[in-house]
Amino acid sequence: MSFTLPDLPYSYDALAPYMSRETLEYHHDKHHLAYVNNGNNLLKGTEFEGKSLEEIVKGSFGKNAPLFNNAGQHYNHLHFWHWMKPNGGGAIPGELEKKIVEDFGSVEKFKEDFIAAGVGQFGSGWAWLAVKDGKLSIAKTPNGESPLVSGATPILGVDVWEHSYYIDYRNRRPDYLKAFVDHLVNWEYVAELYGKAI
Repeated sequence: MSFTLPDLPYSYDALAPYMSRETLEYHHDKHHLAYVNNGNNLLKGTEFEGKSLEEIVKGSFGKNAPLFNNAGQHYNHLHFWHWMKPNGGGAIPGELEKKIVEDFGSVEKFKEDFIAAGVGQFGSGWAWLAVKDGKLSIAKTPNGESPLVSGATPILGVDVWEHSYYIDYRNRRPDYLKAFVDHLVNWEYVAELYGKAI
């Protein structure tokens, strides 16, 4: 199946002051569009034509790096826009909150560990909350990789490529990650993905 760039689920100004219109315009309209266009060109004539995005990501990993990089980033960004919402952060839906406390000890501990994963990812990449074998875990990955390629299901991810925060935060990645967790996360969407994953 070919890749298409969806509209943002909110206006370009909706995430300010934590993520600016300028960041969203560049990140969505330029960077994500480039993954879509490059991915479509690289998909042509391969064994992955006609497969689902998840199948393309899993199948091209370790076999077709250029296709994987663009398909992986398309997959990550399709979710990334929905992992944020205006007036995000706040309360975590019941079942998911219970599971976070069970697997990390507390919501605060989860937030600390998630932010630490993002801060500790050297260079470009992502920090993740994922489900595998019924357990929640935190991971960090380079470039366009996600827990999908190691058999886990990502339910929350934050982009730590510089284009996702440099306009607003310059080199202050920890401040960006704290703002993401406290003010941007769309916990309803995370809970929905958690429900499907288990």
